[in-house]
Amino acid sequence: MKVQVRVGVIDRHPLFRDGVTLALNSQSDIKVVAQGASVWDAIDIAQRDAPDVIVLDADVLDRSMGAVESILQHHPAIRIVILADAADEEHVYGALKRGVRGYLLKGTCGKELIQTVRVLDQGQSFISPSLAARLLMRSGPGSIVETKGSGALPPLTPREQQILAILVQGRSNKEIGNKLELSEKTIKHHLTNILQKLRVRNRVEAALLASNHLPQSVLSS
Repeated sequence: MKVQVRVGVIDRHPLFRDGVTLALNSQSDIKVVAQGASVWDAIDIAQRDAPDVIVLDADVLDRSMGAVESILQHHPAIRIVILADAADEEHVYGALKRGVRGYLLKGTCGKELIQTVRVLDQGQSFISPSLAARLLMRSGPGSIVETKGSGALPPLTPREQQILAILVQGRSNKEIGNKLELSEKTIKHHLTNILQKLRVRNRVEAALLASNHLPQSVLSS
């Protein structure tokens, strides 16, 4: 049984990198095993230390996903979360399409970063609810987001439709569970089924698909 989540932290600013490292190392189940300041450091850490999760500064990528693709091609078990000063649709979805599992803004709190690292280590994806909700509001006709065709969604149970409608609001599993009086474990189980049915890789893609295809009566209920 794994005792700690092993993390690599890449950020070009030493002070911010030290802050991220301090926040993560404050948790008994997380350990930062390596730090770096460039994409080359990220690639080297992936090869040398094989962390479970890499926290990667968007600035070091310089709008290119080449390093991400290289890391995930050679080390597919590593989960990458990007930290960015700001985010636009093209960059977020370009990252998701290339296998990035998490995307947070640098204004996030340490608690949310810690939660994200844990969620990614469990094989899930995580986009901060505030960012997900904002992106959903910006998406619409002509959006660059692929919506898997223009037909109706695959058949979903009433409960799955209910969960998906709340997911569109940018809610976390815990918040969805609280609203429906269900456990987080039950919500996670339903979301796994929903992602499989919709043939999407993460909750943000599912929410975007739902926002384009679920009836307004369901979304507003």
